[in-house]
This record gives sequence, C-alpha cells and structure tokens, in this order.
Amino acid sequence: MSQPRGRPPTRKGTTLRNEPRSSADDTPAVLPSPRRSAFSPAADAIGSELDLRLTGSHVVHALTPGFCDAASVYLLERWRREESAYAVADPPQREARRLAVRVGTDAPETWEGVLPVGEVIVFPRGTPYARALTDGHAQLLDTVDTHTTERLKASADGDERIERLLRVGSFLVVPLRLRNDAIGFVACTRGPDRGPFTTADMAAVESLAARAAVALDNARRYERERRTALAIRNSLLPGAVQEVEGCRIAHGSLPAGQGTVIGGDWSDVLRRPGERVSLIVGDAMGHGPESAVAMIQLRTAVRTLAGLDIPAVELIRRLDDLASETPGASFATCIYAEWDARLRTCTLVGAGHPPPLLRGADGRTAPVPLVGAGLPLGLGAGSYEPTVLEVAEPSVLVLYSDGLVESRDDDIDHGIARLAGAVDEAALAPPGAVDDVLSAVCRQLLHARVGPGGGDDRTLLLAELTPAKD
Repeated sequence: MSQPRGRPPTRKGTTLRNEPRSSADDTPAVLPSPRRSAFSPAADAIGSELDLRLTGSHVVHALTPGFCDAASVYLLERWRREESAYAVADPPQREARRLAVRVGTDAPETWEGVLPVGEVIVFPRGTPYARALTDGHAQLLDTVDTHTTERLKASADGDERIERLLRVGSFLVVPLRLRNDAIGFVACTRGPDRGPFTTADMAAVESLAARAAVALDNARRYERERRTALAIRNSLLPGAVQEVEGCRIAHGSLPAGQGTVIGGDWSDVLRRPGERVSLIVGDAMGHGPESAVAMIQLRTAVRTLAGLDIPAVELIRRLDDLASETPGASFATCIYAEWDARLRTCTLVGAGHPPPLLRGADGRTAPVPLVGAGLPLGLGAGSYEPTVLEVAEPSVLVLYSDGLVESRDDDIDHGIARLAGAVDEAALAPPGAVDDVLSAVCRQLLHARVGPGGGDDRTLLLAELTPAKD
C-alpha cells in the first residue's frame, strides 16, 4: 500500500500530502477549489432517477473528466441486499459492488472487460477503501494502493489501458455515508500531469457524496418496492392460455398510472372437484400498496374458500364477512363464475361488480342480466343471489373490472355496450379457434381506448366455455 507523504493527517482518518508553500512566507498557497460548474450538469441530475445504476452513472459523469481523470462508485453488498451489518466494527474484509465507472470520456463499454459494472470486489482491512468505510473519513494518497494495483494487473493480462490507469499522481477515496453509516465509497484519481487533490477538492467530493448517498438510498427503496410489486404481479399472471375441462381461459391486467406495476384488481382460475372450474375478477378500491394488500388478502381468501367446495353464494357470503374485517378491503367488488361443462351450466354471483358479458354461437356479445347485482364486499349485507345460465353451445364468457367500462364523461351502461361491441369486433375467430387468438383478443381489449377520462386499473378474463357432448 502506498504511504502518505509529508506531515501527519490534519484530521482523523484523512491522509494529506504536503501542501505547496508560497515563496513570500510560510503559509500554504491556496489552490483553486473546483467550482460547482466542475460537477455540472451531471451533478444536478443526481437523485433525479430512482435507479441505482443511473444514479451511480450521474456521479461518475459529474466527476470526470473535469474534476478527475477516473472515477468509480462502489456500494457495500450487504447494504445493497439489505442484510444485517457486520458483527464487528472493523471486519477483516468488505465486499462492495462496482456500481459505475468512468475513465476520461470513454464509454463504459470500453472498460467492460477489465472494470465491469456489477463486479463484486473484496477489500481487505487496511486498504484505503476499508479504512474509509470503517472510519467514515476520506482517504487521500499519492497513488493507488498496492492491493488494487496488484489486483488490476493480475486481471488485465498486460492490457495497456490498465498501465495508463495506474499512472496516478493523486488518489482520493470518499465514503458514501447515510445516517452515520457507510454504504459505499467514491474513488477518484488524477494523473501525474494534473494538480493533486486538495482539502477543498476533498470537501467538494464529500458534499457530492452526501447528496449521492441520499439519492442511492431512495433508489434502493424504490427498487425494493418495485421488486415486491413485480413479484406479486408475476404471481397473478397466467402465462399461456389455461385449459381445463370444457374451458379455455385467457386473462390479464393493466394497472393504471404511468410506472404502476400493480393495483387492486385481480383475476383467478380455480379447478374444482367434479371437473368444474371457478373464475373470478375482483377489484379492491383504490391504487397503490394499500389496495394491492387488500387484493392479495381477498384473492387468498377466495382460493381457501373454493377449496372447501361450498356453493357459489355461500362462498361470496363468507368472502363478504372476511372483507368486513380486512383493512382496505371494504367496498371491494367481484364477479364469481362457476362453470360445469357436464351439466352445461354457468353459475354467476355478483358483489357490486359490472355484469359479465356472454358471446354466444351467433357471434353477438351482450351483458348477462344477473338476478341480483349484490352489494360490494365488506358491508356485511350478505344478500347475494345466484344466476344460473344454461350454455348449450360453445360461448365466450367475459369477466372484467370497471376500468374497462367506466369514464368520467360517460355512463357505465354505454361503457359496457362499448366493450361488448369491441369483443364482437376483436373476436374474428369463432369459439374453438387456436389458443393464441384468445390471448391476442385479451391483449387487444386490455389496451383499447376506454373513453374520455378512463384511468382505472383494467383486468379482463375471457373464458371459452365448451359444453360436454352427450
């Protein structure tokens, strides 16, 4: 490891070179500190994106090439994974992932072979990186430390770029600190043909690192929530067309709002004893995490109740009782269908939800008149009635959420009629056609323009009902 030159550190954990002296007296000469413009415009972008890699890229672009010749950002792997802290304050080694790197004005791809973004490096105790992380203070040296030099030379296999990169006249490591804890560090180098880093330079990078640490924490929190939402959404996706006894199903969801990955809508397909199948589309009111949690609880409850093999009306009554005790689930709506291909019957129960549509063998789609629309779940009303359809010919049942039919400037009945017309226009193939047609129609309807002011989550389930032959 390279040794510091000159007088001892002026503050704990910070190693400084000899300051240049003026010829007139023995006071230190004042070197020009970097103006804020040295960190612009990329510095102004730090925190503008909730993305770890983009934030790291903004940091290194703010530093190079105006402030230094090369810069890199590393994040502690434990912090990135949200794992528990080290058992000791000064562990034997630290693992950190390279988040971003820039050398001069080179593109990242230029250094991908020797300094790949995403690589996890082990930094032993005693290296300037580990000292910066442990002590929480910047480290300023005359050259790159021995550990890094040997590691880069060993991995470079004679690459001339590494030799040039290691010709350093000043080396600075600044910890990224968040609420008194180090979460990573920024490393900067200047070649021998440039002035060395000064205390003013160090302070400027520390200020930049403080902003970057907050931005990185925000990005990590957002990515964690997004991963959770994506995991939930992916658990709801059916993938290819599902096929059960006498029924083929395609369904999907389209959350409202730009960047939203999950809302309160859900759909499900459940196999039942006796070669029956249950289909449901529900809507927990609202958007965002609260409605998503309510949706998950209701969906899980339906699956549990369906496993008890109770009648459709009793299932919805029990779901109503559960919803009244579930925070955020009050006023949720749903439409439940149970298809029995052998009996050629489809039993429907609604709970404050728009009526299903049925496209018969004649190719026309129309709403199904329910015996009772029922009140939304969670009100404890318990007044639900079954509607039993006799389905003698292959037909397509359409279950949907109100996001496909509601708008601020139009009556919901007009929206339902509009959706029925869209089904007729999209369903060019008759029932019994190949699977990808059903999926294509589902996608087309989900992305169709709803009408003025439409902005709710959309969920759609298409079920091709095929009665059993005698």
